[in-house]
Amino acid sequence: MPDVKERAARKEPGAADSASRESRGGNTRESASSAQGHRSRRFNRRPSTAALTPGSAQGRGVQTAPRGPVGHGGLRTGLTSRCPQPSARAKLPPVTRGAPLPPSPGKGHFGGTPSSHRLGMMERAHDSSKLDCHLEERKLSSSSLEGKGKDTMPSDFWDHLKEQLSAVPPDFSCALELLKEIKEILLSLLLPRQSRLRNEIEEALDMDFLHQQADRGDLNVSYLSKYILNMMVLLCAPVRDEAVQRLENISDPVRLLRGIFQVLGQMKMDMVNYTIQSLQPQLQEHSIQFERAQFQERLNKEPGLLNHTTKWLTQAATQLIAPSTSCSDIQDSSSSDDPSPSDVAVPEPLSPAMVLSQGFLNLLTWDPSNEEFPETLVADRTRLQELESQQNQLTILASVLLVASSFSGSVLFSSPQFVDKLKRITKSLVEDFNSRPEEVMQTVSEQVTQEIHQSLKSMGLEALSSENTVSLVGQLQNIAKKENCVRSVIDQRIHLFLKCCFVLGVQRSLLDLPGGLTLIEAELAELGQKFVTLTHHNQQVFAPYYTEILKTLISPAQALTTKVGSL
Repeated sequence: MPDVKERAARKEPGAADSASRESRGGNTRESASSAQGHRSRRFNRRPSTAALTPGSAQGRGVQTAPRGPVGHGGLRTGLTSRCPQPSARAKLPPVTRGAPLPPSPGKGHFGGTPSSHRLGMMERAHDSSKLDCHLEERKLSSSSLEGKGKDTMPSDFWDHLKEQLSAVPPDFSCALELLKEIKEILLSLLLPRQSRLRNEIEEALDMDFLHQQADRGDLNVSYLSKYILNMMVLLCAPVRDEAVQRLENISDPVRLLRGIFQVLGQMKMDMVNYTIQSLQPQLQEHSIQFERAQFQERLNKEPGLLNHTTKWLTQAATQLIAPSTSCSDIQDSSSSDDPSPSDVAVPEPLSPAMVLSQGFLNLLTWDPSNEEFPETLVADRTRLQELESQQNQLTILASVLLVASSFSGSVLFSSPQFVDKLKRITKSLVEDFNSRPEEVMQTVSEQVTQEIHQSLKSMGLEALSSENTVSLVGQLQNIAKKENCVRSVIDQRIHLFLKCCFVLGVQRSLLDLPGGLTLIEAELAELGQKFVTLTHHNQQVFAPYYTEILKTLISPAQALTTKVGSL
């Protein structure tokens, strides 16, 4: 029966001789360590940002094995020698390394997804610039096998496939459908210039030829699976190495195909993530220009379109000139002697950056009944409300931790396990704080006090006295009041941290957090990144308008030396 190489020889003279020479050069199986070293060299050569991740071969410190046999054209053939040799009717072209490999896609992170209720071209363009660069695995079209994979395939398709392959004679209809889908995924992972690998996949998974083999009853599903697995070794990002290696130990053909299909779905999502991440700068720049042009068209038709924006910035400038002194004495007395990044968050003299940062912070406490919302931030109003809710919850969380630490001492709070558990308990309870603060804080006080008592007892420490217990419960319950001093100080410090993030960036702002915020550093980093992402994009879009408004609010000399768009 003509195999794949024989068909290739008929199509292209000399191909059979080349394949024969290649198989002679690499007919010795590599050992497991040599195969591992072979993959390590392949990943080290790949130009990739993902190759520097901890999951890469470099990060794992894999030892490079001596070079194996070299086949036709100086290409390594040891990879295919790991597969069991099939009968002549099922031979496939070996996986070669002649074509350049695609860059390994990395993973990006970008907070927020588009809100479905936003209408208008400018709003949609604005949202597109904030697309999450890292897509999680989601259900695809129900018409494809990928779309059915997570629901019907585990219970129906794979069981049916096993029954078909176990039948006498075997039925390959489901296997052919699966192989066709796998072939399409493999081809989708290739770059346009990878014509050699594309031709290999097309030749090895020639569906017409596979259908002929299935009709004769001699389709070798196990060997095809091994070939696909070897191709995945070439194409996957280093982060998928471990998953692919686990598949190599599966002997059952149905389980192997199922694992291959799942990992291929992850590899396809890696490529989508990489594509989105690489296009993000162009997408964001296009969005900035488009949004600005759309807003200018509206401004030409409505000369008073910036009235609310002007009032918003004027109020922010006024606050900086004559700042409120509420709780400032408490903050000064409770803060450490060492300077913190928040100290530089209010530079003197007044600058456009500080007016804008104060204005953005004011939006986190915006009265919902106030309809004079800045026109330049209408598209971000929902996101700002989400940030406000997240910031309020962090204020309550940090206040609870600060009060609890003052009663339980440093022994308990030096234990990361205790702090994490207390944070989980408090976070789950304060989700409903806005709707029923007193009831929520009563529950929080009971749970926190109980957790402190149990932890002190388990560590063999002295329990809280009844007097301290009553005082702890009372102080925790008082956090429900807006005028509570602990809550006010924490709220002010979080606002100062966000202002510092706007000016210095999140990482520099985290280097020296104000007192009382160190226990929620991870949560603050997430909040700060979302705040910076939103405000900086808005600033880039509307910088010309903000600059013109701020010229009237600060001295001309400062306006000339510090431009909004240059921040």
